[in-house]
Amino acid sequence: MYDLAIIGGGPAGVAAGVYASRKRLKTIFITKDWNSQSTVSEGIENWIGTVKISGPDFAKSLESHLRAYAADVVDIKVGEWVTKVSGTDGDFTVESDKESYKTKSVLVTTGSARRRLDVPGADQFEHKGVTYCASCDGPVFSGQEVVVVGGGNAAFESAAQLLAYCSKVTLLNRSGEFRADPSTVAKVLAHPNMVAIKNAVPTEIKGSKFVTSISYKDTVTGTTTDIPAAGIFVEIGSLPATGFVQGLVDLDPTGHIKVDPLTQATSAKGVWAAGDSTDGLYHQNNIAAGDAVKALEDIYLHLRA
Repeated sequence: MYDLAIIGGGPAGVAAGVYASRKRLKTIFITKDWNSQSTVSEGIENWIGTVKISGPDFAKSLESHLRAYAADVVDIKVGEWVTKVSGTDGDFTVESDKESYKTKSVLVTTGSARRRLDVPGADQFEHKGVTYCASCDGPVFSGQEVVVVGGGNAAFESAAQLLAYCSKVTLLNRSGEFRADPSTVAKVLAHPNMVAIKNAVPTEIKGSKFVTSISYKDTVTGTTTDIPAAGIFVEIGSLPATGFVQGLVDLDPTGHIKVDPLTQATSAKGVWAAGDSTDGLYHQNNIAAGDAVKALEDIYLHLRA
């Protein structure tokens, strides 16, 4: 019987694992791999304490940090995929594709995967102008024209970040209405270098070695237009990896785990969640790590009560 099961090997899971070791909580740490969404980035520049680090090196550093502290406290299982978590506070069963584990508490840090843009050229030019992280890659396009695909809060927040260094930001929204908060929309659209186009469905991304433009179809007129752009930032939602706790904890309509922002506790006593798998308002590496530490502090108090 473990004190805690941490599921997921990104920044949230590793942060929790390090703290679990320091607090001497007997922990089973289960992850398919060490790859978070940022692993694909050529250069992460907003991980606090590190000026710049590549995605692959970021993943290696996370693994090294946890292994340095794991000792005989954190039992690390890599290459396992958790399929189901069941039970009640103090007596949970975590089932993977290889093994079954008993634990008193559970912390879910499995993150999410970005919805991919399914048009010709999107895969070809990924990391060559097509990106899914404005905070990671935005500065690379300083002084250039870029396009944001999406119409929710994440899309407008990305546009706001890009306006700090790009000469022009064009947002393509597939419907006639934006899903983002009206106040956010108004604030971003007030910037002189910002343009938003409604009823615009991307049809193709073009380029040679790197992206040079994106084409979209106007769903009202049926016309197709080509927009010059050096970067395409895709913000069309994410798919959280939470199927294994469906029925155990409350999920929002998109599948994200609902948590108490004060403690990261879920609706199920004994289960916490942190990072991109939750319904938190903002999803970033630093926030994921911080929320995981917050959860770990609460888990420790819960177990020692």
